[in-house]
Amino acid sequence: MKLGFDTAYSGARMALPMERIRLAEELGFDSVWTAEAYGSDAFTPLAFIAARTQTIRLATGIAQLAARTPANCAMTAQTLEALAGEGRVLVGLGVSGPQIVEGWYGQPWGKPADRIRDYVAILRKIWRREGPVSHAGVEISLPYAGPDATGLGKPLKSILHGNPNIPIGLGTSTPGNIRLTGEIADVWITMHQTPRTLPEGLKLLEQGIARRTDGKTLRDFEVVINVSVAVTDDVQAALDAAKPKVALYVGGMGAQEKNFHKDAMVARGFGAAAERIQELFLAGRKDEAAAAVPDDYIDEGALIGPAGRLAERFGAWRDAGFTTLRLSDPDEQAMRVLADIARRQG
Repeated sequence: MKLGFDTAYSGARMALPMERIRLAEELGFDSVWTAEAYGSDAFTPLAFIAARTQTIRLATGIAQLAARTPANCAMTAQTLEALAGEGRVLVGLGVSGPQIVEGWYGQPWGKPADRIRDYVAILRKIWRREGPVSHAGVEISLPYAGPDATGLGKPLKSILHGNPNIPIGLGTSTPGNIRLTGEIADVWITMHQTPRTLPEGLKLLEQGIARRTDGKTLRDFEVVINVSVAVTDDVQAALDAAKPKVALYVGGMGAQEKNFHKDAMVARGFGAAAERIQELFLAGRKDEAAAAVPDDYIDEGALIGPAGRLAERFGAWRDAGFTTLRLSDPDEQAMRVLADIARRQG
């Protein structure tokens, strides 16, 4: 099982932990991951990182579909890879939620599954350069022929000759979109799975893989999970420290009636807690919302405790079928401990 370093997106000031990112490369981490919400973007930091590293893979996790057209995403990714070196870029995509899609990007929510399918198909056509790109999709078509079109749109072929097989990951959580990931992507990026729940997720992924015609099987798939890690003798304090972020996502990262993070908590068997967290958070009682997050919910989805406890629990993540543990902004101690465990346990 490989390790990834997750930088997430910036706060009020843009900063990258370059010393730890370079340490990750030295320790044998496979990848470094960026993200975007409505502040820093996902691709620019990877270009900065690429110029200061040699081999670590550069992954977006996730780049939002509404943030850029598929052609712009394809251009950005192949430009980054041309500068960084072939084989280093992984494009992780996701739809985000309607609050951001419509409120920040000014795009219609539409039909997310159809948009994902169209977007991925156009990326692959651009990178493969098998001819001028045209695509008649449900959500996205090239050339554009909708309202206000001139009729002069022309199918074009990328000037840049890049890697035709840049891997594509999808950040998905609903059953239908997990199946879609298996059908059209190379990597499944998940935030909410655990060793206990992953078997059901893999069944959905395999159902999508069964629709493929390229011979890819589950063994060819990367399954990436975002995991918090803390090396500490005070497990309870670490659990408590992780709760405000969970409360933010479950309570506030989405509308009351459409919050994928809340839905994921419900799916993991914590329905009553999810409802209470959202109720408290939306009422402005954020400390109470954090306190309502169950210890078991945090502990099941994280690696927290002394090194020995982490080593005991590491194998469960590997054996469940995860291929990459994407560590959420780990400190140097956690990086060294996990790298040592990964070397010893594989």
